[in-house]
Amino acid sequence: MERSLAHEEWERVRREFHQLVEQADESALRRPSNGTRWSNRQLLFHILLGYLIIRALLRLVRVFGHLPDGASRSYARLLNAGTKPFDVVNFLGSYAGGNTMSPERMVVMFDHVIDKLHRRLDAESESDLARGMYYPARWDPFFKDYMTLADVYRFPTQHFDFHRRQLTLDN
Repeated sequence: MERSLAHEEWERVRREFHQLVEQADESALRRPSNGTRWSNRQLLFHILLGYLIIRALLRLVRVFGHLPDGASRSYARLLNAGTKPFDVVNFLGSYAGGNTMSPERMVVMFDHVIDKLHRRLDAESESDLARGMYYPARWDPFFKDYMTLADVYRFPTQHFDFHRRQLTLDN
């Protein structure tokens, strides 16, 4: 994994997230996003959530990466079977979080998680970054059937870039 690229991407998305929130007035935040059922504010929370879940995703790879492949393959199949309930929770969580958390608090949390990601990535060994597991690929278009720890570190930026295009803040 090219660590410097991940660090650069995280700093880019940090700047973009700050700009998006700072330049949006309340009416822009309430406006529907493009291609989702969320408002812009709710979608901003969903983007933040993509970074917040990384700690859990990293833990999963650390555990399953030490087990036989069949363990994570079975786990991924089980999670894929629960895609519909996951989609409901994913939608409602971002809906509720976007309605209750202030945009200013989202920025603080975004900065905090980016800072933690920088530190965690720098502490990873090359062998840890190469370790992987099977993932529930139906849960997100950026989940692959098999993901290494390095892949998981790159996931939230892919998620950010995809959803960034759905925001309608500048309309």
